[in-house]
Amino acid sequence: MPHSQTSAPRGSVRLARGASPWLLPTVATAALSLVRARRSRRAAAAAVPATALAAGMLWFFRDPEREITQGRVISPADGVVQSIMPWKDGRTRVAIFMSPLNVHVNRAPLAGTVTSVEHIPGGFVPAFNKESENNERVVWHFDTELGDIEMVQIAGAVARRIVPYVPQGTKLEQGERIGLIRFGSRVDIYLPEGVEVAVEVGQTTTAGVTRIDRD
Repeated sequence: MPHSQTSAPRGSVRLARGASPWLLPTVATAALSLVRARRSRRAAAAAVPATALAAGMLWFFRDPEREITQGRVISPADGVVQSIMPWKDGRTRVAIFMSPLNVHVNRAPLAGTVTSVEHIPGGFVPAFNKESENNERVVWHFDTELGDIEMVQIAGAVARRIVPYVPQGTKLEQGERIGLIRFGSRVDIYLPEGVEVAVEVGQTTTAGVTRIDRD
C-alpha cells in the first residue's frame, strides 16, 4: 500500500516554501486595490487584474499533499515527459517538462542521502529548447539503494530561481519535498544502467505518484 509522506489530510493544499517574494507583494497589491475600489471606478478597474494576478499566484504556488507511490524510482516532478535518452555511461535520462500550470515543488525520486547540491549559473532560454542544457540549474546527487542517482532542476525563460529545500547530508524519504522551481521549467533524472524506463514521451507525470522505472 502507498504511504503518506505527512500526517496532513490527503488532498489538502498548502503554499510552497520559497513563494513569498512573489506571492506577498502580489496579494498585498490586490488587497489594497480592493479597498480602494470602494472609493473610485478607476481603482475598481485596477482591482480586477490585480486580484486575478494574485489568484494566479496562489494557484501557481500550490503544494498539495500526496500519497507517495511505492516503487524503486518515482517522478520528481509534475509535468510531461519531454525526452528519454540513453547516456554514454549507460544511464538513461528522463526529462520532464514543467509548465507554469504544474505544481512547481519537486520531490525525492528515491529514499537516500543527499550527497551534493550544486548550483550552476547559466542562461534562461525556454526549457523545451535544446539550448536549455546550458540554463541555470541545480544538480543533485543522492546515495540510494540503486547507487548514485543524479537529478537536475533546470530553470527556464520564466523560472529564474531554483530554491533547494534541503542541504547536503540530509537523509530523505522517497517523495519528500526537496525544492521549488518558480513558474515551472524542467527536471531531469538519470536512471542507472540496467533500470528499465516505465514512462514514455508525452506521458503526464505526477511528483511522488508516477513510477518512472519498471520491475
